[in-house]
Amino acid sequence: MRHKREYWPVRGWVGLILLAVCWPLNWTLPGVRTAYLFFPLWLGYILVLDALVWRRGGISLWSRSRKNFVLLFLFSAPVWWLFELINLRTANWEYLGRELFSPLQFNLLCTISFSVVVPAVFESADLVRSFSWTQRFASGPCVPATRAVFVGLLIIGLAMLSAMLLWPKIFYPFTWTALVFILEPINYWIGQPYFLKKLREGDWRTLISLSIGALLCGFFWEMWNYYSFPKWVYHIPGLAFLRIFEMPLLGYGGYVPFALELYALKNFVWPNGPRLEARE
Repeated sequence: MRHKREYWPVRGWVGLILLAVCWPLNWTLPGVRTAYLFFPLWLGYILVLDALVWRRGGISLWSRSRKNFVLLFLFSAPVWWLFELINLRTANWEYLGRELFSPLQFNLLCTISFSVVVPAVFESADLVRSFSWTQRFASGPCVPATRAVFVGLLIIGLAMLSAMLLWPKIFYPFTWTALVFILEPINYWIGQPYFLKKLREGDWRTLISLSIGALLCGFFWEMWNYYSFPKWVYHIPGLAFLRIFEMPLLGYGGYVPFALELYALKNFVWPNGPRLEARE
């Protein structure tokens, strides 16, 4: 396996070509270009990261199961539509240029674009996990996983969700935290994978990898969005200052629990899907 990893895999070359072509076109072409370039641009990102992970450790989301790699895209689209549904209440972001498309066109193009969200976050987390320094988090503080803890998490999660729906202008940050508090107990009770199983043993590697990976992914999301069209802009009461691209600085903190929500949702809906625990 070692000698095979001396070569850059074909998917990595495909990813580099997609990035080299779609990045400048997405920023410079006149008119509505991002609606059609968003997916290939992010597919390039995903393929390059998968190739990097494979070169570093000999295993990646693609190499573990190409079927699951593809299914991850199909899983991703409805997951992000869930957050779009929540945004109907919170109105924290809107898309400039959507009026240039018919509703059917816009929703179809959005669905294609949304399909890269989960693969991009998981590939970013997998890249972080490939570094040896993450091993220091294999023996961290142990988190108790008792019935009382799970009941408490569920109550907190439901309270967060209720507050967000009732007072969205105040409690909109709970968009990125409520679901993981709700899903962790449910995953435990129905026998699905859950975070606290690892944290109970003091293993923080998955959580750390997802958190840092989401921030890495979020940086590219916001950077590529800045000169895009159509693009999204934010309306975040009380936090609309010190922007890095379109996102206020404090808003980047939402990427961390967002990644945990995505992983909890994956565990709930697709427990046998791609995991980040396989690399030791």
